[in-house]
Amino acid sequence: MTLTYKDAGVNIDAQDEFVSAIKNIVKSTSRPEVLGGIGGFAGRFRLDTGNYKDPILVSSTDGVGTKLKVAFMADKHDTIGIDLVAMVVNDLIVDGAQPLFFLDYMACGQLNVERAKVILEGVAAGCREAGCALIGGETAEMPGIYSTDEYDLAGFGVGVVEADKIIDGSRTAQGDVVIGISSSGLHSNGFSLARKVLFDAAGYKIDSYVPELGRTVADELLTPTRIYVKTVLNLMRDFELKALVHITGGGFWDNIPRVLSPRSRVVINPGSWEVPPVFKLIGSAGNVAQEEMFRTFNMGIGMIMVVGEKDADDVMLRLKGLKESAQIIGYIDSRAAAEDPAVVFAE
Repeated sequence: MTLTYKDAGVNIDAQDEFVSAIKNIVKSTSRPEVLGGIGGFAGRFRLDTGNYKDPILVSSTDGVGTKLKVAFMADKHDTIGIDLVAMVVNDLIVDGAQPLFFLDYMACGQLNVERAKVILEGVAAGCREAGCALIGGETAEMPGIYSTDEYDLAGFGVGVVEADKIIDGSRTAQGDVVIGISSSGLHSNGFSLARKVLFDAAGYKIDSYVPELGRTVADELLTPTRIYVKTVLNLMRDFELKALVHITGGGFWDNIPRVLSPRSRVVINPGSWEVPPVFKLIGSAGNVAQEEMFRTFNMGIGMIMVVGEKDADDVMLRLKGLKESAQIIGYIDSRAAAEDPAVVFAE
């Protein structure tokens, strides 16, 4: 008996078919700086240094966590690629970096070409929304590591920012205003807890219609992560954004301190925005403490920005013009000692 790679579970012909099927999808994300197409050993991108005085490259990598489990349960894969891009480019933009290019990695037990194409279409849609080029990726069949119908995703992106335009929180001062831009739901964090509450504790099925949500569990949980790149770039043209915080894993408690000096703190007014129903449902159905909710989920605020008090009203007006749902949710204050809490919720 003669064995082949296909007999071992890896279908090279399917991988070739997939690359051929996605060429036009990838091309739809192209930028003028992209050199060549997909299919080579690496992606090439020419940075036009003439457009910058002192360019700094910024990189980020991420995945979408156990939100993938929900996609498997619903057999719905058209938005998970948007999540992948969003998690990376939103981390780039908090430094003030315009995303330039993106690469994706998909590992699976067995390559389903049609499903992989749908996933890649989502990646391309996210790249177009962020204005970055999809210049390469890797698709790996790994039988024995993943079951036949499972896959995992990871993404990597590079952006650029002028050295004197980097947003790092170093210019925040007492009295600065904290603005929260609304999320579209859970985004791509906290799904291990969300799944445990909704499916195990509350007993919902993936296709259950939930009156409090006004839609099915699948539709709620698979709502794609918001991409904030264009909004932030627009604001950067005319306003000083002193700090930006992408509310991901760790929620408010762990992410906000990353941009604060040791003697600064953020005072949050939790009544300044309407917490979306999905978070209220998870909190009540799972008897999850409020502190745990704010450490696990974004609670309806996907991106936080800190601006000077003099700019706050104009920034809010611009956000309204950009059709963003945003609220002033707090302010920067001083803290007596570095060991004091960096995030305080007003009574």
